Amino acid sequence: MSVTIKPLDDASAAAWDAFVESRPDGTFFHRAPWAPLIEKAFGFRTFYCYAERDGCIVGVLPLVQVKTLLFGNALTSTPFCVYGGPLAADTETYAALAAYAAALLPKTGASVVEFRHRDDVDSDWIDRPDLYVTFRKAIAADHEQNLKAIPRKQRAMVRKGIQNGLTSVVEHDPGRLHRIYAESVRNLGTPVFSTKFFQLLMRTFAGCADIVTIMHGETAVASVMNFYFRDEVLPYYGGGTMAARPVAANDFMYWEVMRRAADRGYRLFDFGRSKLGTGAYAFKHNWGFEAAKLRYSYCLAPGASIPDHNPLNPKYALFIAAWKRLPLPVANLLGPPIVRGLG
Repeated sequence: MSVTIKPLDDASAAAWDAFVESRPDGTFFHRAPWAPLIEKAFGFRTFYCYAERDGCIVGVLPLVQVKTLLFGNALTSTPFCVYGGPLAADTETYAALAAYAAALLPKTGASVVEFRHRDDVDSDWIDRPDLYVTFRKAIAADHEQNLKAIPRKQRAMVRKGIQNGLTSVVEHDPGRLHRIYAESVRNLGTPVFSTKFFQLLMRTFAGCADIVTIMHGETAVASVMNFYFRDEVLPYYGGGTMAARPVAANDFMYWEVMRRAADRGYRLFDFGRSKLGTGAYAFKHNWGFEAAKLRYSYCLAPGASIPDHNPLNPKYALFIAAWKRLPLPVANLLGPPIVRGLG
């Protein structure tokens, strides 16, 4: 039987998530709750749809229209997430979901459809030249085994954090995380997300998200929001203050995420996405993680090109340099309206 494409609704959300859970290529970012979350946080229109055959879901496509004056009009699967793209039980279903997305280009006025695949797929869409990689590694139940698996120099940084008396606490209120994260990304020249977005993330994914905050005495110096999916932990939005580096708080923070996750039975650590040639790439590689290429593929409207909204683009160099000098309150005010177009 051929497949039928239907829009996600409240009645189909549970079956959608059950399908995602059943797929080895399913990720936390394919889950149905992202659709209302993105609508509430950013005001974007979503086109989440699923493929049905003989009354059963055989494929899902999380898709969002990211449309802003600064950065144009794109259909992305999935914005604000490192993974996405159609999940399909077979090639016919994948093709049907891809065709659905491509047909939305003239209807929405978008210039491009972007699928963010973690795994390789059989598709004739245009691939982005190598830019993004992901870092994923198995972890054990034994802390000493996990520590010994970290290369010597990086392991010394973790031990430095321990020797400096750093401690960790688990939180669910993103207030302290957001303050630390805002300072961290301003220092990198990157606009910050709104507090509202962080609050929605913690509320929407209650039970499968937490925040690990690192304390130096009575002072919070680093913090990260973590997602949990199947047997995986994904540290996602995180950063440190200027006081974090001298005491190795960022290094200690990811160790604490790993240690706590291992105690809870999680067996895979997903360090997320990084761009080739960046400090974040080097940091994750130093932990002994091997990089795996992410395949981002595109369907372009006539005359359109693959978008290049990333900090390595030379045209953003002056903007980044200027942003680093902004007073933090100004950066926090201007950041959310800008970053919503950089999904």
